[in-house]
Amino acid sequence: MALSPLNQRRWRNFKANRRAFWSLWIFAVLFGLSLMAELIANERPLMVNYKGEWRTPFLTFYPETAFGGDFRTEAKYRDPEVRCLIQSGGMEDCLYEPEATMEALEAGTLEGAEPGWILWAPIPYSYNTINDLGRAAPSPPDGNHLLGTDNTARDVLARVIYGFRLSVSFALIVTFLTSVLGITAGAVQGYFGGLTDLIFQRLIEIWGATPSLYIIIIVAAIWAMDFWLLVGLMVLFGWTALVGVVRAEFLRARNFEYVRAARALGVSDAVIMFRHVLPNAMVATLTMLPFIITGTIGSLAALDFLGFGLPASAPSLGELTLQAKNNLQAPWLAFTAFTVFAVMLSLLVFIFEGVRDAFDPRKTFR
Repeated sequence: MALSPLNQRRWRNFKANRRAFWSLWIFAVLFGLSLMAELIANERPLMVNYKGEWRTPFLTFYPETAFGGDFRTEAKYRDPEVRCLIQSGGMEDCLYEPEATMEALEAGTLEGAEPGWILWAPIPYSYNTINDLGRAAPSPPDGNHLLGTDNTARDVLARVIYGFRLSVSFALIVTFLTSVLGITAGAVQGYFGGLTDLIFQRLIEIWGATPSLYIIIIVAAIWAMDFWLLVGLMVLFGWTALVGVVRAEFLRARNFEYVRAARALGVSDAVIMFRHVLPNAMVATLTMLPFIITGTIGSLAALDFLGFGLPASAPSLGELTLQAKNNLQAPWLAFTAFTVFAVMLSLLVFIFEGVRDAFDPRKTFR
């Protein structure tokens, strides 16, 4: 679908801001890779060929009995016995002497075998995989763990990939929902004014004085915190961020000539508000979005750092920061957390600076 002349001008202005344009590409690549985290970092194989059959363990549950084992629980693909069963075609010798059976299979001296193979992810660990290091954790970076492990022997790189996706997804969802509620409330206040504006302002003042951190702590003590519950709490206390900006723009524009002309022609209030007035208020609104997104990411990290956010098993960057604080002898944890936060927040700020300038009719880049 072709862009309108106005949107073409906005896109040209955005591309002219090289810092924002390249930040968008870098962030899109990083976020796109994090969306495919299960294909990049996973303790389950991506593909298994067993007796000529193709199977995808990272998507489907397979019991050990599906590969000739004894248990109906999920196959532990990293165990030597399971690997031997898959690669030998389910030979019983793998249950007793897996190493000797694998040596015979590699040497080509194993009779009756139906060779199979396993395709692993580039990082054969998930964010919650407990690794057998043979030494104390946290362990420094090495060939198996490029960013080392944390204090429970989980791979830091895998947790960073999943944590990046979690933080950005959380921030985008919360920002979208708070923007919808805040823009709608601000538009209604500013457009109608009078008693409507007065009542809304008093309610927002009362709501803004509510100690949100205490409410989150109380809720966390009553219910087990999860992703969507935390999203709901953040939206519940964050929707007022855009109300003041949008309200001011609508109060300024409600008596403009084009608004009065639209009223005289019988155009409905909803159409005037969101088709005619709101586009003129978008510059001020977009100016606030970087602060909302970065603030949401920071709030999630702070809650996880304090222990009132997501469960400790979740791939949280705030939990990684807490581990860095508690393990000063492991500086790679602190360096990793700082670098991820610095890169992620900087890219988002640069992108939204370009978006703000692109929507500003007073700015034109060459």
